[in-house]
Amino acid sequence: MVVVLFGATVILFCCLFVLPGDPVGSLGGDKARDPAVVEALRERYGLNDPLPVQYGNFVKNLAQGDLGEDYTQRRPVTEVLAPKLTNTAELALAAIVLDILIGLLAGLIAALFRYSFWDVLITLLTTMAVGFPSFVIGMVLQKVFVVQFKWFPLISDGTMNSLILPAFTLAILDAALVARLMRGTMLEVLRADYVKTAVAKGLPRRTVLVKHVMRNSIIPVVTYLGISFGSLLGGALITEAIFNWDGIGLALVQAVQQQNNPIIIGVVSFGVAVFVLLNLLVDLLYAVLDPRIRLA
Repeated sequence: MVVVLFGATVILFCCLFVLPGDPVGSLGGDKARDPAVVEALRERYGLNDPLPVQYGNFVKNLAQGDLGEDYTQRRPVTEVLAPKLTNTAELALAAIVLDILIGLLAGLIAALFRYSFWDVLITLLTTMAVGFPSFVIGMVLQKVFVVQFKWFPLISDGTMNSLILPAFTLAILDAALVARLMRGTMLEVLRADYVKTAVAKGLPRRTVLVKHVMRNSIIPVVTYLGISFGSLLGGALITEAIFNWDGIGLALVQAVQQQNNPIIIGVVSFGVAVFVLLNLLVDLLYAVLDPRIRLA
């Protein structure tokens, strides 16, 4: 985790360093055109220091929980991002719950009723869902349910009603992939010898499905869901921008437009840390789901 975080922040610093433009050029309005003001701002934020010195100061401050100061609002980055992190976590949690409910149920039905009407329908719908980009799905949902039917607010107000569409937009693609993954894994497990042995011993169908089939089929799904949840917590840039959801994804988009480097570094560093941490938790969860891993 330390190596990944170090590598990500080094690459990020190098990318920001070579970008054209001056981060403080737009600060202060007309006064920013005064070379003395620009120089004072660059000195205040340490932009005159060499890149290794800037990175060293960042690491030193990060160890103290300090991500720097927002260029535009002149407030600590942690203070600016704290409410946005809550909003993004709320959206990510809602999306991952929909992923689990829709994806697992659809995959289970498709596997148990293989080659039936329901299997063909689920396969067709999931294939179509995977083929559409999230911004297309979001804009279509917004056009139909916000503009046409007016069931949901155009601008997010933080209520449950404004959470439904962005969460569903994020969940559609992942739920489709979860359903296909669950179906394929379950069909493979259903052909395994230990499942045939359990059936031959006369165990109830529910016991065979829950204890033997689903428990072994869900391990790849858990891996994917862990990665997906980590990505969602890092900020859903396009979806948050479409629905004007005040999360860290929208904050990152605005920060890139404004060359607000402290916000960019703070959001990306948080996203990488969450992503790596959740992958570690998923690895540990394997041992809970599969006794063979504990024995190994």
